[in-house]
Amino acid sequence: MTQPNTTNEIVDIEECAKKGHRPPKAKRYRIRINKEKYVVDVPAMTGRQLLKLAGKTPPERFKIHEKVRGGPPVEIGLDELADFTKLGVERFRTLPLDQTEGDS
Repeated sequence: MTQPNTTNEIVDIEECAKKGHRPPKAKRYRIRINKEKYVVDVPAMTGRQLLKLAGKTPPERFKIHEKVRGGPPVEIGLDELADFTKLGVERFRTLPLDQTEGDS
């Protein structure tokens, strides 16, 4: 007997946001950080985890922003959770910190 697709499907959060749908609960989520797509098996990750996934190390030298459909990018702290099942989350963008930021 086959399992329903919902147990093994990969949900693309950007596609859900474009359609105006909240991503359903799934085993895996396809997220986009900058121009790269990643498949993860958790419904949320911290800013630190997202930066490491994108190869931005050490994560303390970068910022990450969550782009929500129809709104401005919102910065995610290193220890703050980004919820992939939240309505409207499209993608994430990283930025290097200025050399002067955090050097005090």
